[in-house]
Formats: sequence, C-alpha cells, structure tokens
Amino acid sequence: MLTLDFHPAGRHFLQIPGPSPVPDRILRAMSLPTIDHRGPEFGALGLQVLAGMGQIFKTDQPVIIYPASGTGAWEAALCNTLSPADHVLMVETGHFATLWKRMAEALGLQPEFIGLPGNEGWRRGVQADLIEARLRRDSAHHIKAVCVVHNETSTGVTSDIPAVRAAIDAAGHPALLMVDTISGLACSDYRHDEWGVDVSISGSQKGLMLPPGISFNAVSKKAITASKTSAMRTAFWDWNEIIAMNASGYWPYTPNTNLLYGLAEALDMLLGEGLANTFARHERLAQACRAAVKGWGLEIQCADPAVYSPVLTGVVMPDGVDADAVRALIYERFNMSLGTGLGKLKGKMFRIGHLGEANDLTLMATLAGCEMGLRLAGVRLAGSGVQAAMEALAAPTSTPDLKGA
Repeated sequence: MLTLDFHPAGRHFLQIPGPSPVPDRILRAMSLPTIDHRGPEFGALGLQVLAGMGQIFKTDQPVIIYPASGTGAWEAALCNTLSPADHVLMVETGHFATLWKRMAEALGLQPEFIGLPGNEGWRRGVQADLIEARLRRDSAHHIKAVCVVHNETSTGVTSDIPAVRAAIDAAGHPALLMVDTISGLACSDYRHDEWGVDVSISGSQKGLMLPPGISFNAVSKKAITASKTSAMRTAFWDWNEIIAMNASGYWPYTPNTNLLYGLAEALDMLLGEGLANTFARHERLAQACRAAVKGWGLEIQCADPAVYSPVLTGVVMPDGVDADAVRALIYERFNMSLGTGLGKLKGKMFRIGHLGEANDLTLMATLAGCEMGLRLAGVRLAGSGVQAAMEALAAPTSTPDLKGA
C-alpha cells in the first residue's frame, strides 16, 4: 500500500532529468498573493516574462506561453501549422520522439519515422543526412514539417539542430522545422532565430527550474503564416488570439499567475548568471558525471561523445542487473530519486539528472549515493566513480564556444 508519510531527515535528492529541484527563490516568488489577471500589475508581469523568454530562446519573434505541460506545447505546434492527413517527417531518437510521433498519429496526421536501425537510434543523435535524403525524394513536397528532439531526455543525447536546418535547406524543401527543446532549453545552447527553427517547444520543469505547468512555443514568421491556413487549429491552442493579447501583457484565458511569478524569478536567475555561464556550468557537471560512470566501468547510454547531453547521463547496467531495482534501493536507503529507463530501455539503465540549480556538491552527493547504492546492489565496479568525478571537477576546463550566447 502506498504510504504518504515518508519524510526522512534532510532534503530529498531529486536527481531525475526533470522536474528539476525548484530553488527556494522561485518557491518564495510563487507564494506571492494571486493578483487580478486583467489588472495593470499583471500586464507588467506578462510583458516581463514574454520579453525574458525571448532572450532564453534567442528570438525576436513571438513566444507563446501556455498553462500546460510540454505535451500541450507539442500539440499546439502541430495543430497551429498543419491540416488533417498532412505528412510529417519525424526522427526516432528515443522515447519522447516516439511519444510525439504517436501524438501526430492521434491527431490524424501521417508521420513517417526514420532513423538508425535497431536500437542505434536510441544511442545517437539525429542523422541529418537521412533527413536530407528523404526530403530530396519528396519532389512533390508532401512533407509539411520535420520534427526532431533537441535533447532526448530518455537517452542523454543532444542533437545538432543547425545540421538539421542545413539538411532541409540543402534539399531545397519548404517543410517547417519543429524542435522539441523541452529539456534542452536553458541547459544547452539554443538559438531559435539563428538556427532557422520555425516552432521551438519547451516546458517549465527542466532548465527553467519551475514546477511543471508552463509550456512554450517560440514561432517564426513562416510558422505564423502557416497558422493562417491550418485546418487543425483549436480555440485553446490558437496562436493568433494569444499573440494579439500578449502585445499588452495579457492572455485570452486565465493564465497560471503564480507560476508566472516563479518564471519571472527564474529568468532573473538565469539572465543574472548569464546564459553562457549557465551552459558552461551544465557542461562541466556533465563531464564530471561521465567521468564517474567511466570510473565505475559502466557504459553510457549515449554512444557518440560528440552529442553527450549536458542535462543528464544515462547509465547502462550490466547484463542481469535490474536498473529499477538499483534505483529502488538507492531511493530507500539514501532518499534520492534517479530517472528510470523509458520505453526500450526500461530496466536496462537509469538516468542521472545534473540540470537546473546544480553545482559541484550537488553532483558529488548524487554520485556518492549512486556509488554506495551500486555496491549495495552487488554491481561489480571497476573503481571509484566519486574519485574520478572529483578529479574531473578539480581539473581546469575550457569554456565552450558560445559566442552570442
């Protein structure tokens, strides 16, 4: 029977790849009194968060904010730009790419799933050459959109979005480019305008450090033009009325006022740190986490070092070891949650989140809990991953090339 009185001493270590821990600053901001969402104070708040999210997406184009999960933002992207039976090209990179494809099917679209054979697509990033080759064969331009996941949370892979844009352009194809950056935004460099993305999709509970409940569409002029002729538009998701009312800081429905207070605080934290510094911090922690996994002698789910994620690391268990049993042991003994394996990876791996308001000591405590748990579970380790991570954090590191970040 489920018990609701599990309150051990100390804070719970929430080390899943999202929702990420909500900083105290944001929790305090969310506790402010709820205000009139038609009053002048709210209009100022609305304009503030809309401008701030433009900076996070690196766009001068509209950013639509929904009181919804990232799944809602997926649906909004598809419903605003496409019509029933439209063909959509999607790339299999993991569990969330698969769920987005299932949604497209449920909406009456005709998605085509491409990718590497077997389980290889769940270990590597988007293959831009496959997209280009498929679009070159679509001389009649039946394909209306290309949909890819920027940071695949189920596998720990961050795909090269500029390469996807270049592939579409090289094929001379007019398809829209839609990108799910739900877990990538505010953790990894992302440039909506510069990379030529038509619809960027994100959510509040990852790099933005908020609870779930806000989602986003950043949209290009081309996407807005497509929305004028879409035959799938619905009243709630419709961009056009939202964009019109956002001009003065308001929404056509009741927005999630207190979460927007939290969003304003999150934007202050991120922009105060500086996005380039935020990205470098995430990359540094990710490198140390990977050093720990290698120190343990275990396998990393992402098989291509060029696309390692700065958001999370997938740890593959040896044959015969149930990853969920290891996770359960760590939860019960050390009050720490790790991400489960999803879809094809269920029971085969666990995921360590190192995103949001994370620092060196956050990571070291997490890795210590993992190492103790692995040993208690009887997993044979090659050495101390904790020691390897400490050495990685002590070593000088180069700052990523994030000009313009």
